[in-house]
Amino acid sequence: MRKDLMLLGLAYVLSQFYRSFLSVLTTPLQQDLGASADQLAAASGLWFLSFAAMQVPVGVALDRIGPRRTSGWLLLAGGGGGAAVFALATEPWHVSAAMALLGVGCAPVLMAAYYILARDFPAARFSTLAGLILGIGTSGSIFSSLPLVWAAEAIGWRASVGALALISAAVALGLLAVVRDPGRVVTESHGSLLDILKIPAMWAILPLMFVSYMPSGGFRGVWTGPYLAEVYGASQAVIGTVALGLGVAMICGTLGYGPAERLFKTRKWLAIAGNLLAAAVCAAMVVLPPDDLVRSAVMLAAICLLTCTYALIISHGRAFFPPHQIGRGVTLMNLCGMVGVGLSQMLTGRLHERVLAAGGSYEQAYDGIFLFYAVALTLGVAIYARAPDRTD
Repeated sequence: MRKDLMLLGLAYVLSQFYRSFLSVLTTPLQQDLGASADQLAAASGLWFLSFAAMQVPVGVALDRIGPRRTSGWLLLAGGGGGAAVFALATEPWHVSAAMALLGVGCAPVLMAAYYILARDFPAARFSTLAGLILGIGTSGSIFSSLPLVWAAEAIGWRASVGALALISAAVALGLLAVVRDPGRVVTESHGSLLDILKIPAMWAILPLMFVSYMPSGGFRGVWTGPYLAEVYGASQAVIGTVALGLGVAMICGTLGYGPAERLFKTRKWLAIAGNLLAAAVCAAMVVLPPDDLVRSAVMLAAICLLTCTYALIISHGRAFFPPHQIGRGVTLMNLCGMVGVGLSQMLTGRLHERVLAAGGSYEQAYDGIFLFYAVALTLGVAIYARAPDRTD
């Protein structure tokens, strides 16, 4: 793999880390800053919403100035700066501000890699290479699990996040030095996002893009810690171990769908099968009593594995984009996915808060969250089934 893609993969490791590390810092942030689970869910949601809000300008920037400056400068300012703000936080709202900055900094890195893949590599290899980069990056969710717990216990959470600020800045400078911009497409028509939305297939593809990342992004991003602590009374070590398992499951799912696509020669039906099975597991979490932590952890891992259809759906949509609009097209799809997770974080946080305020139990609050995910996935699949199964 080219050096620039390897470095963008490393930047995406940071992106995956920052979107999921709150779930294992729940206890120390509650103790040191007085942050509640609902406030942390909202802060996590801000990461996804700021990330999503940047996708439109990022798409334009990729097409006009290229991936090198787009990814390097934003990661330096938002990634390095956001992590520094987090490390210095003294109030819960400081965490929210830091998460918003981190979302801005992480917004371009995966799309920059996908832009290079779409421009410099054959379309038939896009799904496999995109899944490989996604799989490499997903290892960030492993580092944000048990290893982060160990680091926080050894040197404190502030020093741990401060070190990540320095690492983020170093990676950003590396991107500015190493990434190679593809040649610009010469065309009389630059197009716009409206042109992407005029493609009929996108109206069937985007809804599943909107909902498919909600469960894994939600639980790996924030709810793992509160769920295990509130329902099972789990310790930080147990939470870190379960979060590690979810991260491994996400890597396996991301890397596994690529070979499955080549075997079955379809993206659409693999995405449908994976998300429907995940909806079924979410429904089972509602039906089964919360009396077995190991079983619940395995089922959470299954949800994370099955919903790793991101690269499949992106590849499916990419097949419909003209060359001069690849940047806008893939970032629009990414925007849908991140808006979906961001809104779901805030909605599930409100749901959790209201169930408890009404006198409900922790178990009932999480039943509501699992039911929300099950319904969202089912509706997304129902619409996506209408999309043409294009594999070029």
